[in-house]
Amino acid sequence: MKILLENGRIIDPSQTMDATGDILIEDGKISKIGPRLKSTLSVAANRDTDIFDLSGMVITPGLIDMHTHLRDPGFEYKETIASGSAAAAAGGFTAIACMANTNPCNDNRSVTEYILNQAQLCGLVRVHPVGAISVGLKGTALAEYGDMKEGGAVAVSDDGKPVMNSHLMRVALEYADSLNLPVIAHSEDLNLSGNGVMNEGLFSTELGLTGIPSIAEETMIARDILLAEYTHTAIHIAHVSTKGAADLIRRAKKRGIRVTAETAPHYFTLYDESLRTFDTCFKVNPPLRSREDVQAIKDALHDGTIDAIASDHAPHAMTEKDLEFEYALPGMIGLETSLSLSLRLVEEGVLSLSQLIEKMSTNPARILRIPFGRLTTGAIADITILDTMHSWVVDKKQFFSKSRNCPYDGWQMTGKAMMTIVEGRVRYNILP
Repeated sequence: MKILLENGRIIDPSQTMDATGDILIEDGKISKIGPRLKSTLSVAANRDTDIFDLSGMVITPGLIDMHTHLRDPGFEYKETIASGSAAAAAGGFTAIACMANTNPCNDNRSVTEYILNQAQLCGLVRVHPVGAISVGLKGTALAEYGDMKEGGAVAVSDDGKPVMNSHLMRVALEYADSLNLPVIAHSEDLNLSGNGVMNEGLFSTELGLTGIPSIAEETMIARDILLAEYTHTAIHIAHVSTKGAADLIRRAKKRGIRVTAETAPHYFTLYDESLRTFDTCFKVNPPLRSREDVQAIKDALHDGTIDAIASDHAPHAMTEKDLEFEYALPGMIGLETSLSLSLRLVEEGVLSLSQLIEKMSTNPARILRIPFGRLTTGAIADITILDTMHSWVVDKKQFFSKSRNCPYDGWQMTGKAMMTIVEGRVRYNILP
């Protein structure tokens, strides 16, 4: 079966393409890109082709979320690879990378292969496992990167449990670099963050909650930048949330250090003052920051300091959220709201639509070193169709995710993924 996407606005930042046209998909690949392709099809080909008129809509390379938590294996009551994949497809993502803090931890080939097998069984989106930097994420001994990479891991990370041992982090950077494997750093000095539950500042004082200072993030970013510079290796900084962190990364890039960075929609949408309600859906790690920090994150997205936007989708059961604020687990779900929240950056003039697609598709593919994020003849047909004017209201009860820890319930959103195509197969479709 063939698919013809016609009359759409085709945006591909990898080749600075922004033009109205058609895309013909055959055998899971893009076979033609150009105007009026329907007229080139034979009568028989027309009968065997699903044709979608995308007038007024946007055709982009498949979106890639490079930072999610699927909780499977071990915490399937929060999320499974199947439910997380369904949420990803509904959010417009053709591929997601999932972090290693599962049970058992993804620190070995068998867990990596389990994740890939489960993803293949549900057959919705590409799932790229991220292995653990250290055995059990304990920060004491390196995991076997070579074996995990052979099993299908695309990167290693300490997300959720930062490596405090600087020597171990140095060796991790050198070992991963020898295998051309990206390192994704969770930048948090646990001695500084301590038992904090929100951003340290005016509102933590007002609410009587223990604060997490911005330097808990910035100290570790500074360390990892220095390690990357010393070892001549690359480092990717996850979920950047503070002005100081953005400044450190900006200066490092100017010095030619191989550093890339991501942020999440809640760090350019929500503020620490949101916690005045004591709603634990707003409790995340790193915590929501000040208005000054939020503006700094937007500035860093605008000037290219921050390369990517990732949801940091972190599902939890409500029994882990409906607790006193201090005891609730940090994290919010985001796969099904990430795109709509990020489109607000376009409305505000922070990013052009092409720049947004670059940060949600092209750049994640480049950082993870995977062959996606482009629309070219012969490329695998991973494609997302957007309606930037589609109006909808968030109803967390209707989400595909198993969890409901979403702070945006009831929010009015503009812009949504209308179709998600993975290797030439429609995996999500709400086109009228």
